[in-house]
Amino acid sequence: MAHALHPDVPAPAEAAAPADALAPVERDPRWRAVLARDRAFDGAFVFAVRTTGIYCRPSCPSRHARPENVRFFNACEDAEAAGFRACRRCTPNAASLAEQHAEIVAGACRILEEAETEPSLAKLAGAVGLSPFHFHRIFKALTGVTPKAYAAAHRSSRARNQLAGGAGSVTEAIYDAGFQSSGRFYATSNAVLGMTPTAFRAGGADTRIHFAIGQCSLGAILVARSSRGICAITLGDDPEPLARELQDRFPKAELIGGDAEFERLVAQVVGFVEAPKLGLDLPLDVRGTAFQQRVWQALREIPPGETASYADIARRIGAPKAVRAVAGACAANAIAVAIPCHRVVRNDGALSGYRWGVERKRALLDKEACG
Repeated sequence: MAHALHPDVPAPAEAAAPADALAPVERDPRWRAVLARDRAFDGAFVFAVRTTGIYCRPSCPSRHARPENVRFFNACEDAEAAGFRACRRCTPNAASLAEQHAEIVAGACRILEEAETEPSLAKLAGAVGLSPFHFHRIFKALTGVTPKAYAAAHRSSRARNQLAGGAGSVTEAIYDAGFQSSGRFYATSNAVLGMTPTAFRAGGADTRIHFAIGQCSLGAILVARSSRGICAITLGDDPEPLARELQDRFPKAELIGGDAEFERLVAQVVGFVEAPKLGLDLPLDVRGTAFQQRVWQALREIPPGETASYADIARRIGAPKAVRAVAGACAANAIAVAIPCHRVVRNDGALSGYRWGVERKRALLDKEACG
């Protein structure tokens, strides 16, 4: 018995059941979701209990059944066809709470998008049948922004479309987009448009953008800088499409080829691509919605050599349910490597889409991992 307390003596074999002694259900990854009552799997499958004749959603709060009595089904219809009836406690055949919330938020977004003037929080919450506090919390959790910020972003998008359309005056375009005063829009126009509304309508006229295209191990690389800082770092196989993309963004801007000083800036960016540990401390001209900018700032806080999942980023910015919106913000990023969206991976660590190609994403991560 003395050996039982000695740290160098292994525990008796019977202390741990061998894997092949587990019931088939216990070896199924869905069983772990049931044990954890993980709401993320609601809608993905249901499980049924032979001894009760009832089927449940994975998050059901009822007492766990013995695994040998459990069966899994892909859908409620399959469980019912096998003779099981729906649990009255977790109602697996009804919309989940997450689905109900998503439907409520989608309805609220439609109201905000169609309203001539922005409704108050109380009026908006009343329209979807919730208290203002509860509605505000659900809306921000799912979209990553407040209802007020969502309405502002939609007005800004409408203003961009109105200005790009070219009909009427700039002032008319601003009011048609839902802004109650031109002053309110002009106060935010630089962040929304990257320039004055008049310059935006003119396709970037009177805006000077320096750019140069170089080569790195990932292919062609374009670096562009406005008066505010780096406004684009793009990657590709061929220099010509990169130049066309920049020209399409600012069709009437004065695009100026890089001089010797600017070429040194490009070399600094290329050096960072090849040796990420060197760091890249450059002023950035970051243009996007408030939510996108929060995501991009969170990306810049991921150290080289490390990764984070979309869900991790959503939690870091205080919007844990806005995973899809985080992915959208990553896809909208036009400043490669300096805003390192390549460091964001799926929950299982696998690489997901990347604006400049998954192979480039893999190469960047490999370089960072090697130091």
